[in-house]
Amino acid sequence: MAEDEDHYRKHGEPRKYDPSFKGPIQNRGCTDIICCIIFVVAIVGYVAVGILAWSQGDPRKVIYPTDSEGQFCGQVGTPLENKPYLFYYNILKCASPMVLVAFQCPTTQICVEECPSTSITLMTAYSNAEKWKSYTKFCKKDIAGKPPQQILKDQLCPGMLIASKPFTRRCFPALGVKENNIFTVGNQTTFVDDESKNRKASDLLPAVGNATIVSEARLVVVKIFEDYTQSWHWIILGLVIAMVLSLIFVVLLRFLAGVMVWVMIVLVIVVLGYGIIHCSVVYSNLKNEEKSNITLKELGFQMDLKVYFKIRQTWLAFIIILAIVELVVIVLLIFIRNRIRIAIALIAEASRAIGHVMSSLFYPLFTFVLLAVVIAYWAITAVFLSTSNEAVYKVFNEGKQECIHENKTCFPGNYSESDDKKDCPESQCLFTFYGGETPYHKYLIFLQFYNIFLFFWCANFVTALGQMTLAGAFASYYWAFNKSKDMPDCPVFASLGRALRYHTGSLAFGSLLLAIVQVIRVQLEYLDHKLKGAENKFAKFVLCCLKCCFWCLEKFIKFLNRNAYIMVAIYGKNFCTSARDAFFLLMRNVIRVAVLDKVTDFLLFLGKLLIVGIVGIISFFFFSGRTQRLDFVPNLHYYWVPILTIVVGSYFIAHGFFSVYAMCVDTLFLCFCEDLERNDGSAARPYYMSSTLHEILSLNPEEPVSQSPSSPQNEELPLKTRKDSTE
Repeated sequence: MAEDEDHYRKHGEPRKYDPSFKGPIQNRGCTDIICCIIFVVAIVGYVAVGILAWSQGDPRKVIYPTDSEGQFCGQVGTPLENKPYLFYYNILKCASPMVLVAFQCPTTQICVEECPSTSITLMTAYSNAEKWKSYTKFCKKDIAGKPPQQILKDQLCPGMLIASKPFTRRCFPALGVKENNIFTVGNQTTFVDDESKNRKASDLLPAVGNATIVSEARLVVVKIFEDYTQSWHWIILGLVIAMVLSLIFVVLLRFLAGVMVWVMIVLVIVVLGYGIIHCSVVYSNLKNEEKSNITLKELGFQMDLKVYFKIRQTWLAFIIILAIVELVVIVLLIFIRNRIRIAIALIAEASRAIGHVMSSLFYPLFTFVLLAVVIAYWAITAVFLSTSNEAVYKVFNEGKQECIHENKTCFPGNYSESDDKKDCPESQCLFTFYGGETPYHKYLIFLQFYNIFLFFWCANFVTALGQMTLAGAFASYYWAFNKSKDMPDCPVFASLGRALRYHTGSLAFGSLLLAIVQVIRVQLEYLDHKLKGAENKFAKFVLCCLKCCFWCLEKFIKFLNRNAYIMVAIYGKNFCTSARDAFFLLMRNVIRVAVLDKVTDFLLFLGKLLIVGIVGIISFFFFSGRTQRLDFVPNLHYYWVPILTIVVGSYFIAHGFFSVYAMCVDTLFLCFCEDLERNDGSAARPYYMSSTLHEILSLNPEEPVSQSPSSPQNEELPLKTRKDSTE
């Protein structure tokens, strides 16, 4: 008994019996007011950043290609509206390694109506009136009456045209391959450059390769966007199916908790097993396919992700991953088999609570809407901030003579009369990128950081609001001795009102702590990405340790915040006091936490995994054409785009519904622990818990748990517990 008393003193004093306590305190005051004020000021600043970004930003910079003067090709309402393609005067200049550094080809670029269909030099076209008329479409200015030598000297027209095709709104040489791997350009094996030299078509490969790197990422984004436009209604249907499945599972848990938990366990094992078998069949079928045995390392990075699904090593990786997940699930189930029955009973009790607070099942939809607003605001602000720079022009030297002003910032308006032009007659002032050196642009990185930080803070605040709202509603259920009379009419709305009116500061405090840790983790990931090629093993080790430590810290803060919000919802105290009380209460019942609460979380996770697996398999067969091809199935560039979207969306939908159960279980668990300390089951101090809940949680399945010394249970008295309205 002395050991028990020392244990309780170490982790705080247990709750005392209070005959006036009837659940969540109604008469409460505002908590953590200073943090509330800081949060409101931060939100006002966030709105100001958004307004500033929207007034300065221009998303056209990431949509339209830009010529050498910084004008957008093909943008509606501009003089270049009918010129959607970007043409390079001499694409051979793109073969320079500087392209990958400056991210810009050192040659004049103009907007044109169409790409050239034939290869021809300026001198050849000048001798033919009809060809010259077509050639001048690719010139910058009116060149009437000027000789070709003057045109080339002033760089008014390209020295040559190469047969090209549009690619990401840019004119790239129309390269092809004949037999024996002979490269062609416009069906010709050779072409004449601007110096009237004969060149092979293969000479264009380095230039096209570098220019493609600059624009290929945009092509993938465009293709993905097109896939979304083709499949968005099927994606919505898949998410609706996930929502319906989640709702069915939750409703069935309300009435058939034991059966549904075992069904979830069996189906998860079956779905994972099917995934292993399917991947094994594909892996075996690729055995005789040509080039299927190439390794992922040899293949390298490919923008077309379909290539990876034709490699055996990809499917072998899927088999290994699914097998590991299957093994981990089975081993965990073996170890917790004796506690699954107790966890099922706890879920059943939570089901009864949800049955009295049915509106809680629809609260996640409100959370989804708020999170969608936060994510949309962050994304739009980030895009506008990243495009709020000014056009930057630099000196590019196209001549053979070295130029001391190369890569120097310049202004195209007066460059032809500048001293830099006189020193380097063959140089040009060309558009390079969007940047700037004004005070606004110097603080742009800070504004982007502020945008990211406020995104984490607001997202965590929305999540915390949902947790506190549900905790208050389920606490009202637990501490109502007579469920039909003592519960408020709208427990969810009443709890939401209390959380917003009195505890916005506490919510902001807890979410701020979590946001700080998450931002630090993002910075560590950025440093890790930058140090990938570093040789310093010690720096990598320290960084790895920091990442691990902050990952653990984030998990601990999430756990502490969750339980602190429950205590705030019940007692209305500030965040720090509630976090301390919750932590000590859990430490006084640490065995129950480890044995029961986390087992329930694992079973609910299996439910999420099952829904994601079912919806993922259905969408895979539908979009990949594994079944008989149907006319209404969209033809996509990447069929994994809608599949991945549906899978991720299904997880969040399932998580939203099952998080109600998880929050209910955690709230009932904390209330149960307090109930044991406050009451003793006698007629004068009856338990608020049901007799079923007392039976499954009062004792550990392996060893007895000592009662609180302040409220010993009198075994000679009959056990008194509250009665459900359904009993």
